Amino acid sequence: MKILKPDFTRFNTIDDFPYSENFVDFEQLKMHYIDEGKGETILALHGEPTWSYLYRKFIPVLKEYRFIAPDFIGFGKSDKIVGWKNYSFDLHFRSLENLLEKLDLSDITLIVQDWGGILGLPLVAKYPKKFKRIVVLNTFLPIGKKMSLPFRLWVKFAKYHPSLPLGGIIQYASYQKLSKKVIAAYNAPFPNKTHKDGAKAFPLLVPSHPNDPAVPSIKKAREVLSKWDKPALVLFSDKDKVLGGLEKFFYKLIPSSNEQQKIIIKDAGHFLQEEKGEEIATYIDQFIKDELRIKQ
Repeated sequence: MKILKPDFTRFNTIDDFPYSENFVDFEQLKMHYIDEGKGETILALHGEPTWSYLYRKFIPVLKEYRFIAPDFIGFGKSDKIVGWKNYSFDLHFRSLENLLEKLDLSDITLIVQDWGGILGLPLVAKYPKKFKRIVVLNTFLPIGKKMSLPFRLWVKFAKYHPSLPLGGIIQYASYQKLSKKVIAAYNAPFPNKTHKDGAKAFPLLVPSHPNDPAVPSIKKAREVLSKWDKPALVLFSDKDKVLGGLEKFFYKLIPSSNEQQKIIIKDAGHFLQEEKGEEIATYIDQFIKDELRIKQ
């Protein structure tokens, strides 16, 4: 297995991400994470094809908490494996288990979006005692049912494109026009196509048939969440071309989510943390302080 180290010089021009680098060893790999502040622990998981930079706007708002956001293997400042077939649901899941263990995390408020949810919600199902609250942003829990035509086209695009235009993908799935500096920051981890195999793999790893290796873990997540009695906040955006409308699935699935105000983030696309980061972080702060609970 060939491992690529990040080219850290490519991150030097990013002037809105002043957070210290931290790393945990995972098998033969280094996994990067940011770890800012002190207080109750917030663990925030990104998706495809972003990295912890996606959460930079949350940290100033949530400064009274300990805010941790890792980069999945193959993304951000974490090591990358050459060959998309070397990536798997199991690899990513074990890397998160390793992070929980190495950092000895507990009483966690978990924030998930996109693949962060596909991996993070099964993590909650396996270690429910470690999690105090969950915040579900635009994500889903696929169990191998037939995908929509647009999603199948996205999978083919990811599989056959010679060098995925990752910044362009983020712009396409956003509602607002992103600046050149922001697009450059999202492109920074990927100097060439050899570094993009993790991003290439994620669409191909979304379960598309019931026998997919990820399905048992995702079904377990659905089962545990259907009985979840700890606080849960669902925050989806109104302009998501990818997963728009799936907030209804989570309201139906997670009983305790209906104890909180039902909030839709306006004028934001799939990467709502990028477009409305401060607003979402403010809601999360209110949620942790139990200020969004519907009064009976």
